[in-house]
Parts: sequence; structure tokens; C-alpha cells
Amino acid sequence: MLDIKFIRENQEKIKDAIEKKNISLNLDELLEVDKERINLLQEIEQLLAIDEERKEIIEKGKDIKLKLENKEPQYKIIKQKFEELMVKVPNIISADTPIGKSDEDNIEIDRSGEIPKFDFAIKDHIQIGKDLDILDLEKGTKVAGFRGYYVKNEGVSLMMALMMYAVNKMIEKGYSPMIPPTLVKGAALFGTGYFKGLEYDSAVDEVYEVASGDKEADGKDSKEKKFLVGTAEAPLCAYFADETLKAEQLPIKLCGYSQCYRSEIGSYGKDTKGLYRVHEFMKVEQVVLMEADTEKSIKMHDAMLEISKEIHAELGLPYRVLKICSGDMSAGKYRAYDIEAWMPSRDGYGETGSASNFLDWQARRLNVKYVDANGEKKHVFMLNNTVLPSPRPFIAILENFQQADGSVVIPEALRKYMPGGISTISKK
Repeated sequence: MLDIKFIRENQEKIKDAIEKKNISLNLDELLEVDKERINLLQEIEQLLAIDEERKEIIEKGKDIKLKLENKEPQYKIIKQKFEELMVKVPNIISADTPIGKSDEDNIEIDRSGEIPKFDFAIKDHIQIGKDLDILDLEKGTKVAGFRGYYVKNEGVSLMMALMMYAVNKMIEKGYSPMIPPTLVKGAALFGTGYFKGLEYDSAVDEVYEVASGDKEADGKDSKEKKFLVGTAEAPLCAYFADETLKAEQLPIKLCGYSQCYRSEIGSYGKDTKGLYRVHEFMKVEQVVLMEADTEKSIKMHDAMLEISKEIHAELGLPYRVLKICSGDMSAGKYRAYDIEAWMPSRDGYGETGSASNFLDWQARRLNVKYVDANGEKKHVFMLNNTVLPSPRPFIAILENFQQADGSVVIPEALRKYMPGGISTISKK
């Protein structure tokens, strides 16, 4: 037979021979089939090469697998260490944050209201509460232990009036009210920074873990750990976890009423008497989610503080505002204020609220984003502020508005929430 190469190169000669010899053959068809053959051969050779390569990879894979078995545990250790260090990285601080080491370096920036002067021997809120039969600390300790308390009679109405006043004030200011869960998964507390590390640590985190087990919807035992919140801030912020919001939804303004629980492990020996530092109380909290604009967040932060100042003024409570120094701010805060009401028995001010700007520190932990006008995904900025807690304004009202006859005058702003609109709590 002839060589195919020769045939390709001498097609006319071959056709002439076919014709002259009266051979039944279509040379063009042959050449076309040849092209297909070559193409298929090339494909087969490529596949065979890949197959050989695969066999080599398998052999190499055994060695790679051994290396992976050694490297993967090392990687897990390093990754864990990385994450543990990462959660400790603090947020930056604002340019106007005072530099200091402790609360002694906080700076007073505002003071308002006239400190009352009494022409009689004043009582502290403990004695006032006992005399008016609106507070029972002895039975509280008997039933609940250290820092336990009972609020009774008109004291209940006064404390609930504070909460109703605060909720309605925030609604008037354009905040949407919520009653959030107070029993939450750890992610909500980690996300908002109430765990100092990756996991809950009872030695440093002032959070109560619920020891009893729980059931899932399918009846199986839950593996999720549950915790009691110390503020509505955690469940309000976590409401949007793992969501991407639209720019037009922002800012989102929320206020949450909740029971709050704090172990106060870091406050051993402090404020051991009365209601100033207790394990459980009620509180109204405000939370804002907004666009990632630092200057706008500072303005929002200041606006939130103004609401607290307005509330203290309407309640007739002398107050001061502190700008919190770097050494007194938690890791996640960019900028913070405290507001304090005058408490006669302390002969000084006592903290009644705290306003904090976290920028996107919390949002990154909770994975809350929004799409801006340019279609870019960004983490929202989160801010929060205490509207009113139940115990400390209660203390301030009892002590600032006590009368010589032992009665207590109720601030006018609260009277519409009191039964019958009473203006005074008097001895029975």
C-alpha cells in the first residue's frame, strides 16, 4: 500500500490511477476520513496523557495526604489562635475620645438641673422604700439571694411608669418598639461583644448561662447553649444577623423593653446595699442601624444622647454627661458617653445610662450588611443608648423628691401612668 503521506501529496496522480485502473474508490472520502482519524487520535492521545497524569497524581496524592494529615491539625491550631486573637482586636477610637486609663479619666462635658437642698435629715432610697412599703430588700435577699429585691405597691406603679414613659418617648422620637427575647443563643451575645472571647467565660463575662437543657421543634435535645441578656441591645442587633439590607431601609431605629440580667462578677464589693447594682432589672434600650458614614454616625450618636438628656430634664433629675475615655471603653466602642443623675444619699451622681457608637464592629460579627447607592455591599454601623433602666432613676426619684413628712412627689411626666394619676406616694 501507499503511504498516506504520499497519497495526500499526490492526490491528482492517485485519482488518475484510480480512473485508469477502473478502481471503485472515492479518494476525497478517504482523505476526509483521514482527517477525522487524526483528530480522534489526537484526542485519544490527550486523554491517555491525562490518564497517565492521573495515575501519577494518585501516587503523589498518597504523599500529599500524609502531609495534609500532619498539616491540617497544625492549621486548626493556628486558625483557632488567630480567631482568638482577632476577637480581641479593639475598635479604633474617635478623635474626640479622651485618652485615659480608667473611669477617673472620663471628662464631664455637660451638667444640668439644680441639685436639691433639704431642710430636714434626708433618707436614702432603702429607708424611703421601707417606710413607704414599696421596697423590700430583706425578703428579696431571702428569696433570691444577694442583690435580690421586691418592689411593692405604689413602687411597682412608679417603676412601670418609668418604663411606659420611656417607651412612649421613643415612639414619639420615631423609634419602633419591640419586646425582644431575653433568653438567647450565644451568637447574639458574641456578636454584640458581650463575650470577651470566642466563647462564654463565666470568670469574666457578666452573663448568666442557663444550665437546664432545651428541646428543638422536632423534640430532640438542643445542643445550643442559651443565655440571659443583660440588655435588649443584644437581641435587637441580632434581629438582623446574616441579612443584607437596602440603603433605603436605613436608618433603622428601634427601642426595646426587656428584663435584664447581669452577674456583676466584676463588681464584687461595690454598691452592696440597695438597688444601685442588682442582678435583674427592667430597661428600655434604643438601637440604631445606619449607613457606614463616620461623620453621620457621630451626629446620630449625639442625637441619641440628646434624648437621654431630655428625659432626665423632663423627670426633673439633675444630671451630668461624661465623655468616656479610652481606658474605660469596651473593645468594640468607637465613641461613648455616660449620663448620670444626682443621688442625694451618694452625695454625687450615679450612672443611669450609656450611649455607644460601635461603627461596624458589631455588624461584622453579626454579619449585617446593606447595599449602598452604588450597589456596593457594606456593613452597617450600629449604635445604642440606654433610654431608662428601672432601678437607678427609681433611686433618684425617691431621693430627690422626698418630703419632710416622708412622702415622695412623683415627677409630673410620670403621673399619667400612675393609677388614678396620683402625684404623691405617702405613708399608709
